Amino acid sequence: MLTCYGVELASRLFLGTAQYPSPAILADTVRASGTEVVTVSLRRETAGGASGGRFWELIRELGVRVLPNTAGCHSVKEAVTTARMAREVFATDWIKLEVIGNHDTLQPDVFGLVESARILSEEGFSVFPYTTDDLVVAERLLEAGCKVLMPWCAPIGSAAGPLNVRALRSLRAHFPDTPLIVDAGLGRPSHAAAVMELGFDAVLLNTAVAKAGDPAGMAHAFAGAVEAGLEAYRAGIVEPRETAVPSTPVIGQAVFS
Repeated sequence: MLTCYGVELASRLFLGTAQYPSPAILADTVRASGTEVVTVSLRRETAGGASGGRFWELIRELGVRVLPNTAGCHSVKEAVTTARMAREVFATDWIKLEVIGNHDTLQPDVFGLVESARILSEEGFSVFPYTTDDLVVAERLLEAGCKVLMPWCAPIGSAAGPLNVRALRSLRAHFPDTPLIVDAGLGRPSHAAAVMELGFDAVLLNTAVAKAGDPAGMAHAFAGAVEAGLEAYRAGIVEPRETAVPSTPVIGQAVFS
């Protein structure tokens, strides 16, 4: 079981709820994924009027845990205010904290992220920070009160897969007891399996599933890939070698001429 802020989760797949063709497809996708946690945007909820209310009803009917996010926030003040509003709207202390620093890459403003995380942690929030794969930033976020880290493996929506495997390995090695959830950049089930094979605890997906030809089918595929990667990591993966190694031993075997 994965434990985040004292909550045990059987599924290692977190799912975003934006960009789906219809509410019905979203519902089918959530069910097919087996996820127990979905991210939701406060801005979507408050800007949608009646449709926003129906969306919130749908999420509640699915019986999953809600992880509100501060998507679209570009400053500490904006992120903190959005988080406080989300706690009131969604009745949860969980918050996926995003403070965007670059409009093109959507890379986090790590300075604003750490400051926001400290403020929200002191106010009793359970902060899930969307961050880079930088070790020093990770340490600062933990010092600020975060008990979970959500590093990217590539820019949001890029579907590029893990771009810096060495950095991801370093994160896992330096923080063996911290839940690490890869957030952003995964495009294929094989990408999800790859990061789980590195020892990560879970993945968060949105675009790769929502924009697929069959979102429910893709969510099911990702769920299987996450479990396969986790099982492989636990079993002990053979590391790559520079030279060939025969699978059948030759020493001590009879030689026929």
